[in-house]
Amino acid sequence: MQTEKITEKIVSWLKDYAQTAGVKGYVVGVSGGVDSAVVSTLCAMTGLKTLLLEMPIHQKEDQVNRAWEHINDLKSKFQNIEAVSLDLTPAFQELYKSFNVDDEKYPSEKLAFANTRARLRMLTLYYFGQLNGLLVCGTGNKVEDFGIGFYTKYGDGGVDVSPIADLYKTEVYALAKSLNLVESIQNAIPTDGLWDTERTDEQQIGASYPELENIQKEWGSKTEADYSGRDLEVFRIFQRMNKAAQHKIQPIPVCDIPEEWRN
Repeated sequence: MQTEKITEKIVSWLKDYAQTAGVKGYVVGVSGGVDSAVVSTLCAMTGLKTLLLEMPIHQKEDQVNRAWEHINDLKSKFQNIEAVSLDLTPAFQELYKSFNVDDEKYPSEKLAFANTRARLRMLTLYYFGQLNGLLVCGTGNKVEDFGIGFYTKYGDGGVDVSPIADLYKTEVYALAKSLNLVESIQNAIPTDGLWDTERTDEQQIGASYPELENIQKEWGSKTEADYSGRDLEVFRIFQRMNKAAQHKIQPIPVCDIPEEWRN
């Protein structure tokens, strides 16, 4: 993987897009994970204003610590970095009380509220983006965004630009190494941070990112009959999640009205 060329390409792309859009730079939500760390670094490298928001909601201490270790490391290297910590826990709790949902009646209530965390963060990013003349920069990678749809629609999926969405997770880690990000970020176990109890991505999905990537790279050229054993298990996981995520992956459907009906 030609990390230097990829880095230069993304940084140039981000800079050109912002200048064409007539904005000052980007706002990025920093979670303590590798994706947001890489994206925030790439944004900083543009030389444009880069606002980093750390937005805990009942967040684990190690995630918060990693986020700030990365933020402080970036601030020591770049002059165009600003960072803000916004504790969204009180706002989240008020939403929870306002909705007043019976979780016994609605089994999906816990998942719905996990996704509400991501949507509250999206709202916050756009608020601060508009205040500062910045675009919201997405942190989703290729396998999450276009493979299994492991993100929240109109949450972390609600962004203006998506600079690493054509990079697999393993490639994002390679970029993190080449960018010399702090060790805690490079060694962090992927988690979406949307649950009160620690749940890694692999625990939720049932497969690791390297396993999923192997299936995605062959998607469309191989069928279930081509796999066996663990590979078959992962194929079925990918197939199930990819099918369920089509409403995220495909453009919003529009009901076309025949032109002759307009007369």
